[in-house]
Amino acid sequence: MSDEPLLDVSDLTVSFDFRRRSLAAVSGVSFRLARGERLGIVGESGAGKSVTGFAILNLISKPGRITGGTISFEGRELTALRAEEMRQVRGNRISMIFQDPMMTLNPVLTVGTQMVETIRAHAGVSRRQAEERAVEALRKVYISSPERRLRQYPHEFSGGMRQRIVIAIALLTSPALIIADEPTTALDVTIQAEIMDLLLKLCESERMGLILITHDLAVVSQVTQRIAVMYAGRIVELGETARIVENPSHPYTRGLLAALPQSAARGRRLAQIPGSMPNLTTVPAGCPFSDRCERCESVCRERIPPLTAKDTGCLAACHLLD
Repeated sequence: MSDEPLLDVSDLTVSFDFRRRSLAAVSGVSFRLARGERLGIVGESGAGKSVTGFAILNLISKPGRITGGTISFEGRELTALRAEEMRQVRGNRISMIFQDPMMTLNPVLTVGTQMVETIRAHAGVSRRQAEERAVEALRKVYISSPERRLRQYPHEFSGGMRQRIVIAIALLTSPALIIADEPTTALDVTIQAEIMDLLLKLCESERMGLILITHDLAVVSQVTQRIAVMYAGRIVELGETARIVENPSHPYTRGLLAALPQSAARGRRLAQIPGSMPNLTTVPAGCPFSDRCERCESVCRERIPPLTAKDTGCLAACHLLD
């Protein structure tokens, strides 16, 4: 296997212009993804997870813009591509699965029409060939009677089935990378587990890379090989999933794990992290987590901690772990 990563994000910064100020929603984010590797990006709402995913696809709209860093995919610098060149990458080599399938699927078009149009937009095939590929994609996500299902509309499917269709559409062009942004948020726990299991099997069988964006550490621990924990636009911990889940270094990561329902002792209240995620105008000058950290010291309020290697074998951004 080549040493060149499938995706190499280096020092990515995404800013939004607000009242004559430029505020960073993502600051200095760096990570690599090998071919076939699965990475989870986790954190609370406002951490910068989705903005990072949209930046990879160059889907940041005004007043937002990429203001620093590089995004290399299959050896090509995505930030330097023209709009037409980026369209050949987006939806073809990189696909995205969004939170709500009803916002992704067009309610007035049949599933078959939407799938066939997607295939023909990216591949020079006949309508019959496109329909055959659409049927095969539905089979891959375990939808029975795919020929009949192609003639149905999105509202005729359950939430879990609609999300399977969205995944099938993402697979139509045999992408090298799928970015899944909270793909199970609107689903119940049982269906969540089924969708996560499906994504895992597809990544292994198709050798696709996966970036799974979620607020739920329990979900990523089932599917991903590595985790990037984000807080206020920065990665505060990065490493192998098992190591971080079993022995978290950063206080924020420990707080997220302690807040999981399965972490609460029987009869005791669920743990919670005090305070809330700062907005772009109130991020502390030093460590972004300092206002909520019980171990905060003066150095934490003065300097942003760098992401450095720790004894756990992971990278963490915390002054008190040096």
